[in-house]
Amino acid sequence: MSDQTDDIELTDSTQPTAQADEEVITPAVVVRAASTDNPEDFGRVDEDGNVWVKEADGERQVGSYPDGVPENPLALYTRRFLDLEATVNLFETRLPALSAHDIEQTLKTIDEAVKAPAAVGDLDGLRHRVAELHERAAQRKEEAKAERQAAKEAALQDRTAIVEEAEALADQDPERTQWKQSGQKLRDLLEDWKQLQRRGPRLDRADEDALWRRFSSARTKFDRHRRQFFSALDARQAEAKRAKEQLIAEAEAMQNSTDWGRTSAAYRDLMDRWKQAGRASRKEDDALWARFRAAQQVFFDARRENSEMIDSEYRQNLKVKEELLERAESLLPITDLDTTIKRLREIQDQWDAAGRVPRSDISRVEGRMRAVEKAVRDAEEEQWRKSDPETKARAEGMLGQLEDSIAQLEVDLAQAQEAGDEAQIKAVTDALETKRAWYRQISGSVE
Repeated sequence: MSDQTDDIELTDSTQPTAQADEEVITPAVVVRAASTDNPEDFGRVDEDGNVWVKEADGERQVGSYPDGVPENPLALYTRRFLDLEATVNLFETRLPALSAHDIEQTLKTIDEAVKAPAAVGDLDGLRHRVAELHERAAQRKEEAKAERQAAKEAALQDRTAIVEEAEALADQDPERTQWKQSGQKLRDLLEDWKQLQRRGPRLDRADEDALWRRFSSARTKFDRHRRQFFSALDARQAEAKRAKEQLIAEAEAMQNSTDWGRTSAAYRDLMDRWKQAGRASRKEDDALWARFRAAQQVFFDARRENSEMIDSEYRQNLKVKEELLERAESLLPITDLDTTIKRLREIQDQWDAAGRVPRSDISRVEGRMRAVEKAVRDAEEEQWRKSDPETKARAEGMLGQLEDSIAQLEVDLAQAQEAGDEAQIKAVTDALETKRAWYRQISGSVE
């Protein structure tokens, strides 16, 4: 079998090109009855075996059967028409999802396919549909263009956000930066950039290049700060190690000292200097601290043993002083001052010889002894006051004056009583009682 135009079979080149990253949609093929049920309406076979298709401009030969006409001569050409129609149907169905480029390429293929196909069917109607699809395709291309522009703007915003976050990481204060977490975050941002580059719409070259330069610059800055930070950290740690090794040497030199007070103060000073020395590397710092503490521990263990020995001695001294306190407190109240003073002095001599007591008991026992000593001292002062000649003479002079005053008040009281003057009687009586009370007090101190 051969025909005038050669048989045209629609291959993949006549199908709409699918987007590389999109799922191919296979719609149901719409079959138009007028195109297939009565093929004689659109084509014929003449007595010579030539196949003709009917179009608005007249008939056009699309093939021939030189070896004899088959039983259904239009079937082959009808199938070809159905293939064309299926292609148009598929394009029409997929049009809303196609890009502008795919629309143009597919329409170009369809236009060529429906121009003069070796097929029998409603070609005029099919061409009319294709013409309508051109109008819809033009609208769709505008929509796709807007969508692409919106997608590019969104992609630009996404890329910009990645760059700004990277720049924020690079601009952190190196002394406050968590390098491990920030470094991982920067690597994640780079992966996000690659994903957007692979899956998102392409940006304008100028925009993408500018953003990538910023992103690359941020990564470079971050790496530079990290290297500088750890270089400075290594230097600080080396200096801290040197300083702490010197402190360890000083601590070890004092560890056998028995000058407890002065050495304890020296170790406190070493501790302050240790804190100010900074940190070496974690591993080295732990080892240095262990050596420093070991040197201190030798001294403090010896001091504790000495303190425990002294405390044991002080507890024995406490027992002695508590017995002396009981003897001292038994001297009160004082009945014979001279004897009391003599006995207290003996107790005081023994008290001083008894030695020190535990720190926690000093205030208690010293307070009790001070109370006894004060009572004896007050008694001595009272005795001296009474025996002082000057004080006694002054008191005797006051007694004379009081005697005269009392005598005069007694005379005034008698006169007031004779006169029956109640107010005068009360006033003189009050004055007389006051003078007599003074007299009794002063006379007691003179005795």
